[in-house]
Amino acid sequence: MIILGIDPGTALTGFAVLEKSKDRDEKPKVIDFGCITTHPGDTMGQRLVDIYTEIQKLIKEHKPGKVSVESLFFFKNAKTVMQVSQARGVVLLAAAKERVPIVEFTPLQVKMTVVGYGRAEKKQVQEMTKQLLDFGNLDRKSKHRKKDDAADALGVALCAALVVDKLKA
Repeated sequence: MIILGIDPGTALTGFAVLEKSKDRDEKPKVIDFGCITTHPGDTMGQRLVDIYTEIQKLIKEHKPGKVSVESLFFFKNAKTVMQVSQARGVVLLAAAKERVPIVEFTPLQVKMTVVGYGRAEKKQVQEMTKQLLDFGNLDRKSKHRKKDDAADALGVALCAALVVDKLKA
């Protein structure tokens, strides 16, 4: 199964594409990951169009069996939460239009599933993600792959891959 993980945002939307084998002992393989970057000078409408278009391209290219999206959590800034929710909306729309099932996880759920501790630090999640995934020969040094949003998307996709295993157990 191919899983597309998304960490939504308006400036940067992290994405990760994993291949989960039927063999439970085999690590999920990273096919691709990075960030969709929008131009800060563009209108919010144009930025959302850009995110939608890039998500559509990822879905058409990789044909995921599931899209895993980080759901909103409490933000101190109302403007930020509104913009992130708009980005989430276009991600959900792109997946729904292609009839790809969507699963959503809160940051707490991702931390609990990947690390086993809901209050884990971002670095702990990133380190455990590195250990649990097979990156093969994929170049991790690319500029768009070094961002936290790309790492967060890997965690969101990994969470879906691990939950799939638990559901089958």
